Amino acid sequence: MPQIAQLAETYASQVFWLLIFFGFTFFVIGRHMVPKVMATVEARESQIVSDLAAAEAARKASDAAEHTWIAENARQRGEAHALIAKAKVEAAKETETRLAAASKVIDARIAEADARIDAARTSALAEIEAVASEAASDIVARIAGITVDAGAARNAVKEVLHG
Repeated sequence: MPQIAQLAETYASQVFWLLIFFGFTFFVIGRHMVPKVMATVEARESQIVSDLAAAEAARKASDAAEHTWIAENARQRGEAHALIAKAKVEAAKETETRLAAASKVIDARIAEADARIDAARTSALAEIEAVASEAASDIVARIAGITVDAGAARNAVKEVLHG
């Protein structure tokens, strides 16, 4: 085979060009491109680390703000409940005062009405006694033909009514 016979003659030349090509590739890629890529990777890693640190700091600040807000909200709710309770107590006292005043007015009106009713009852009884004594005198006069004294008729009617 002629290719194998030429191998010894071209071997040194191929190794030379192989070394030149790989040396050139090593210097171009290894000395120029790889450092740029590594610098980019390191810059990216440092950016990610700083972004993560900033995010963690923002999360901690957010948690602190949330806890502050929760505490403030609880305090304000407590104040609101205290104000509501105070308002309820004041309203209850005011209502109780108004009810007491209204009750006094109503009791006075009831007492006044009771007095008027008693006066009307007394007046009505007096009128009933007068009408009954006149009616009894008239009935006795018509039936028995006797005239009865008005005072005696009134006494008899009182005795029957009050029993």
